[in-house]
Formats: sequence, C-alpha cells, structure tokens
Amino acid sequence: MLQQRQGSHVSSMLSKTARLRQIIADLGNAVVAFSGGVDSTYLLSECLDVLGPENVLAITAEAEIHPREEITAARETARHLGARHRVIRLHPLDNPRFSTNPPDRCYWCKRDLLTAISAVAQKEGLTYVVHGANADDVGDYRPGNRAAQELGVRAPLLEAGLTKEEIRQLAREKGLPTWNRPAQACLATRFPYGTPLSEEGLHRVEAAEAFLQAEFGLEGFRVRDHYPVARLEVAPADWPRLLAEDARTRLVARLRELGYVYVTLDLAGFRSGSMNEVLPTDKQEDTTDG
Repeated sequence: MLQQRQGSHVSSMLSKTARLRQIIADLGNAVVAFSGGVDSTYLLSECLDVLGPENVLAITAEAEIHPREEITAARETARHLGARHRVIRLHPLDNPRFSTNPPDRCYWCKRDLLTAISAVAQKEGLTYVVHGANADDVGDYRPGNRAAQELGVRAPLLEAGLTKEEIRQLAREKGLPTWNRPAQACLATRFPYGTPLSEEGLHRVEAAEAFLQAEFGLEGFRVRDHYPVARLEVAPADWPRLLAEDARTRLVARLRELGYVYVTLDLAGFRSGSMNEVLPTDKQEDTTDG
C-alpha cells in the first residue's frame, strides 16, 4: 500500500512538472519576479531550462523592507543559475497606503512591485511577467496575489498545481541551493498593523535579527517590534541557546544598543504570520511573508 501511494505521488509530480513546462513553453519568454526564495528560484530554473537564458530575465526588488542579505543571496543564486538578472530600486515607504501599515499593505506593495517589473518587461520586449505563487496559496486571504491577478501576472507553479512541499522536493532533486531555505519575510511583517513603518524601525529590526542569526545560528525565528519592546519568536528547541546566562546577557545588551528597552521571549514560539492573529480569520494576510 505504501509503495502504491508513493508511486501515485511520483506519477502526480511528473504530471505536474510536465504541465508546468508546457505552461512555460507556451509563454515564449518571461520576466521572473525573483526574490531568491525556493519558489521563485525553482520557477526561474524551469524558465531557463524551457525557454533558454536569452528569453528570460530575473528581476529582484531592493527596498528598505527587504533584509540586505537577501538581495546578496538573490544575486548569487541568479549567477549560479546563469540567469540574466537585474535589481531595481523601489521606495514603498513613499506610498502612504503601505507605510501606514494597514492589513492590506501587501496588496499595495505587490502592486507597485509588479507594475515596475511590468514596465521593465515592456521596455525589454518581453511579453509575460511570472511570479512564484503556488497551489498552497489558493483559498487564503492573499492581497499580494490579488494584485498579481489584476495586473495579468502569471503564476505557473500555481497553474500546474504544485504545492510548497513538492516544489522543495523538485528543487532538491535539481540541486538548487535554495531548496531548504526558510520562508523569506518582508521586514514590515515585524510590526503590528497600524504602526507606521519607517527606515529607522526597519533597520532596527533587521539588525536585531542579523545579530540573532550570526550569534546563535538561529533559523526560522522573528523579532517582532512592539517598540520599545522586542518580542522574540523562537522555536522552543532553540530556547536553551538564548537562556544560558552569558547568552542572555549578550542578547539583552545588543538589543538595548539598538534602542529596545525590554526584551521578551514569546512562550508560544515562532509561527509565521503571528501579527495576523489580531485580524478576523477571513482577513488574514499572506503569511508566507511573515
């Protein structure tokens, strides 16, 4: 029975990847909205294989809301894949519909991003813009995906029915360096809705998370900014790394250097999109960024 189920899963995966490649082939050319995460990396890799590097352009947005190391990683991944790659500078904080931090901020951010990418595509004579939404995104409140649909941006992974787990498996089989990369997260997701977003606050939380990662080797965690409180969401298995006396002292000292007065550990642990917990269940934003 187990072998039968495994065989059925493999058959389904083969069918989906064949469908994906046909979707991409039908495009003829593509600009890939490329964050450097597992989904967009796998999509870019398939576009390069099917269409050829001359018919594909990867575009990454650089902005205050993205940790700088993610831009560096995106550049390295694009180079590894042999893709043409361009980084464009955006200023989402200039848009008050984003910077006031409403629950639909992702819609306005994604709309501005994809509008800018579409303008580059048009200038380069490329017909289609694609992004890395997948089948797990269906049915959730995802204002960013609504923006993509309104602008005619395609989602080949979703159209082929590929789930996040399947994409990770396929990326691993292709030897892609991002196959097990944790979900990336816009820094805006660290702030409670209604808290205005600023460069100062974004840099503060970015520096705090960079310290936690470098000093303690954490993966899959968040520093939620309730300034002057820093609420740390960390997997319970990693708590001993932070609670040892010397580690705790260094952690508190560094976060106070960054401007926090109080440093707390959330006993619920890390969970993606925790800032959405205050919203009605039918109005919860795209948690893949949180």
